[in-house]
Amino acid sequence: MACKDIGSDRFEYLQNLVTEFQDTDCDEAKEQVLANLANFAYDPRNMEDLRRLQVTELFLDMLTEENENFVEFGIGGLCNMSMERECRDEILCSGGVDLVKNCLSSRRDETVLSAITTLMNLTTANSRSQTTDAAVVQCMVRLSLSESSRMRNLATMYLEDYCPEEQVKRAREESQGQCQTALGIPLPK
Repeated sequence: MACKDIGSDRFEYLQNLVTEFQDTDCDEAKEQVLANLANFAYDPRNMEDLRRLQVTELFLDMLTEENENFVEFGIGGLCNMSMERECRDEILCSGGVDLVKNCLSSRRDETVLSAITTLMNLTTANSRSQTTDAAVVQCMVRLSLSESSRMRNLATMYLEDYCPEEQVKRAREESQGQCQTALGIPLPK
């Protein structure tokens, strides 16, 4: 009985966070709620409740916002949620891959790192053509040259573990001598 009460309390708390996000006009308050939801998305025990509350869609919506903090917390939440199969499938069915790919051009390292990790989590036999298309591979090649060791290492791992070798080779050849940008935007330092 006590476990059920804890689960019920957790759902109510998460529901209150979502309601607070929807009801407030203050960007700072929204950022705090998004950060909290992203942290709750790290715990698998919360996934069912977060799905019921349509938090996946909320995070996806944040990826199109002008506010860079909204984008960062949105992609961070999706990164956490995408580890779980049902959430991953929900993101894929919602057309989320393109929204995640757009985050690769952010000037914020945390946003880009979360986007790369999310693409890793979203890669399945059926979605691989989307998550490793030519633009993504070219972007990863550029990111693998980043001054940031975290960025460089994660992009290199993506290229080695998720992308066809021939496609990576072709992208590296094409990028020789070009200005190093991610999707047309200079790389984060």
